[in-house]
Amino acid sequence: MIIDISGFIVCAALITLSGTQLSKQGNRLAELTGLSKAWIGLILMATVTSLPELVTGISSVVVVKAPDLAVGNVVGSCTFNLLILSLLDLMLKKPITSLVKSSHIVAGSFSIILLACVVVAILLAPETPSLLWFSPFSLLLLIIYVAAMREIFLYEKTIKVSDSGQNISGARNENGLKRVLSIYSIHALIVTLAALFLPYFGERIADETGLSDSFFGTVFLAITTSLPELVVSVSALRMGALDMAAGNLLGSNVFNIAILSLLDLFYIEGPLYSKISGTHALSLLASIVMTAVVAIGLVTRPEKKTWRLGMDTSIIAVIYVLLLFMLN
Repeated sequence: MIIDISGFIVCAALITLSGTQLSKQGNRLAELTGLSKAWIGLILMATVTSLPELVTGISSVVVVKAPDLAVGNVVGSCTFNLLILSLLDLMLKKPITSLVKSSHIVAGSFSIILLACVVVAILLAPETPSLLWFSPFSLLLLIIYVAAMREIFLYEKTIKVSDSGQNISGARNENGLKRVLSIYSIHALIVTLAALFLPYFGERIADETGLSDSFFGTVFLAITTSLPELVVSVSALRMGALDMAAGNLLGSNVFNIAILSLLDLFYIEGPLYSKISGTHALSLLASIVMTAVVAIGLVTRPEKKTWRLGMDTSIIAVIYVLLLFMLN
């Protein structure tokens, strides 16, 4: 038990440290190439910080053969990412949804659509015919994800979103770009290897403590693999880049749901949604409601806080706590 917990902690630490470095190098890459910081937060940063969920999920279904652990990790990460918005709100004088651009509602809306599709996939799993060994809903998720990326890009381009300033002096020199790519690759490898072993220790801890794979994946494993999002978002807030933080969190959720379609492809035992616990639908519904609350906040732009939190982020925190009690 001590060895398993120690291994879990070491993997979590490596994912956190290297995941943070990945995000920093991604930001540096944006400066070198001149890409939009808003786009970096929504796409590149979100994809990078979701790498642990992707690798951990694949490892869970391929190596450990624990689909509940994999799905719990992905879905739990979505709820925890939304909780991070509440944590960021605690650090601000005004509600966070009144300070970030309302354009984030586009990513939030696509997130709700993807989450709802997964709920339907789980509920209809017994009656859904498979395509080879995977569910047709996985193909639908990939199509929606590609459409989401296209629409978000076009919308950002239309409103001409711009972030802080200009490239640093000498940003476009080739040596600097090679160095960033080298550091990026090293930390990507570290995150990949750490995430590969994480579900192994997670599965053993779940067995030894009597926790179900779905609960352990949704809570503990999800929080661990979401630590890069937390660290990156807090760092972005301290730099005053709130839109990068919000884009990272909402973009990560869109990418996380797309991960489920990939997990279904890697899990050759049959359609993934027919092999997992129905309790995941509860977490998915909680994510839908939490995202809808964020969307409402982005539209209404609340100006006042209640008990150091905005009304919207307070509701998000309450829903998350209630979800933990219902899953336990």
